[in-house]
Amino acid sequence: MIEEGFLAVPEKFRKRMKNVAFLAEDEPSWSVRRQEKLTDNETLFGLYAGVPVSARGDFYGVGPTMPDTITIYQKPIEEEAKGDSARIRKFVHDTVWHEVAHYLGLDEEEVRKREEERGIK
Repeated sequence: MIEEGFLAVPEKFRKRMKNVAFLAEDEPSWSVRRQEKLTDNETLFGLYAGVPVSARGDFYGVGPTMPDTITIYQKPIEEEAKGDSARIRKFVHDTVWHEVAHYLGLDEEEVRKREEERGIK
């Protein structure tokens, strides 16, 4: 589903993506929860970690550079989708888009605005 979500991102954006790994994990770790300042009742569907394309200077990638990561969290998505496979697929696709937008340099406010424009809550 993550691959499907990535392939649904328009090619003009996919072509800009370099040195990024997509990961799937059960749920956010305690360290991620602390880092993101989540309360006990909050969770994440996905997380982008790295240097956004818009912030990379001329010397980014000179020498060994670890890839950025986009992590998709399976359990929170399945719980929110109430186990419905069609809803799970939509959540995964929407989450991939969301995290790719962060990779491209959009902040949370900009991402949410564009999601509203696309009809995503």
